[in-house]
Amino acid sequence: MGAAALLEVRELYKNFGGIQAISGLSFELAEGELLGLIGPNGSGKTTAVNLITGFVKPTDGDVIYRGRRITGVAPYAIVGLGIARTFQMVKPFYRLPAYKNMIIPLYSPRVKKMAGGRYGDRDAVALDLLEEVGFERDAQVAYKNASALPQGYLKRLELAKAIALQPDVIILDELFSGLSLAEVASMVPIIEKLGMEGKSIIMIEHRLKELFRIANRVVVLNYGQKIADGKPEQVMQSDAVKKAYLGVEA
Repeated sequence: MGAAALLEVRELYKNFGGIQAISGLSFELAEGELLGLIGPNGSGKTTAVNLITGFVKPTDGDVIYRGRRITGVAPYAIVGLGIARTFQMVKPFYRLPAYKNMIIPLYSPRVKKMAGGRYGDRDAVALDLLEEVGFERDAQVAYKNASALPQGYLKRLELAKAIALQPDVIILDELFSGLSLAEVASMVPIIEKLGMEGKSIIMIEHRLKELFRIANRVVVLNYGQKIADGKPEQVMQSDAVKKAYLGVEA
């Protein structure tokens, strides 16, 4: 592992009963890097993210963030350290307007600390954040209950909640899933902007064409093991990737 790594995954293992979901997984994330985490369905991508973010405890191995061991630390504490995530299955507060869904992240201890205890007008901040991810302020979409929003806006809301936490690392779990090509195209510049602002990003994604446009590096998993790690164009030339991920015999 490089000394300059922001986040390090070291020989992670996770067993669920007799099933080994993650086996000896190691990789690192550098400051300002956008890392794609890809692989077939069931390859262990979301389990890996759950291990990093504290939702699942590893059977063995370590997660190191800024030189600190965070293995097994509670999710809320990991958020407080500066790692936020989105979820593949969005679960907003459906009975609340979209901008009111921002209450929890905007009242979080991390945001309070970074704001010096002064929150300001949280509704205004919420609306600004939603506008940043593609909610049209003058179209009143942000004021609609989450239950009335289509999938594209729910995904944007999920992203806005993560950004609101002012993290240094953002993990996006299939953010593009369920979106149209036009919706994905409109989301890509938002993610690129986060990278330009210095955020370090891990993206689990099946929309490879769009992911490869913005990823600096890609890690490929299969059956819980890392089978490739490198530039997108290099990784996709790997015989192991062609066989395991694309279903092509080497």
